[in-house]
Amino acid sequence: MVKSLIPAERHHRIQALLEQRRVASIADLSALLSVSEATVRRDLETLEGRGLLERTHGGAILTRRLPTEPFYVQSAAVRPEEKRRIGAAAAALVADGDAVFLNSGTTTTEVARHLATRGDLTRATIITTNLSAALETRHAGLEVILLGGNFRPQSNAVVGEAALRMLNQMYADKCFLGVDGFSLRAGLTTPVLAEAEIARLMLERTVGTTIVVADSSKWGVVSNYEIAPLDKVHVLVCDDGLPAEAVDALAERGTRSIRADGGLGTAVGGATGRGTHDDSDGRR
Repeated sequence: MVKSLIPAERHHRIQALLEQRRVASIADLSALLSVSEATVRRDLETLEGRGLLERTHGGAILTRRLPTEPFYVQSAAVRPEEKRRIGAAAAALVADGDAVFLNSGTTTTEVARHLATRGDLTRATIITTNLSAALETRHAGLEVILLGGNFRPQSNAVVGEAALRMLNQMYADKCFLGVDGFSLRAGLTTPVLAEAEIARLMLERTVGTTIVVADSSKWGVVSNYEIAPLDKVHVLVCDDGLPAEAVDALAERGTRSIRADGGLGTAVGGATGRGTHDDSDGRR
């Protein structure tokens, strides 16, 4: 007869599996622990209460903390190919005549880099706090509005009251946000309050589609400052490392996922409504 595990042992095994896989279903955990699915659900509820995981419709995802901000040059060296593909797929969502917000980050810089190669964008406008993004588009013939403010070398971007005042005078058709983490429970987060304020206002001042560009390593990461809940996001452009469970969970919240596969991106999941509306005129 197999000895039953005490709750602490079950919790340890659940955490170990999540550390390895990042996601786990209730059915898999029930088989691993030789307990009922009801017991697994209670265990997951306990661990979620401790901030160690987030429950999903059919299982759980690992929660990871990001308390400090990596420097821009460090971020740029992480998953560069995935970010390049995300940038290409995201840039394909822009129509000529669109005004777009771009916040700080190495992935949004990739969006700008690929926008600069779009010869069909003769009337598009980029509004950004991201100095690297502005430099990438300087010879592309696009109108680029670089917001003023306090320069942060950590993010190679500007923040502060001056930038917020300028943003409050503008609207955009689309908003491309890079984030440090996104999760079902915490939503979009970043370790820097000033960066969160910029991103939050960009979302508020967007009259069309809101798009998060983030590689799959950001899934389940929670940082110090909330930007917005996931229901404020229409589209996520990510790499193919995003688990199917995440795609389904995002779809349930109305967020359409686009997998950046080296081309223009492939839509995955089954979101309807907000995430799949016809945006040909740049407006909701």
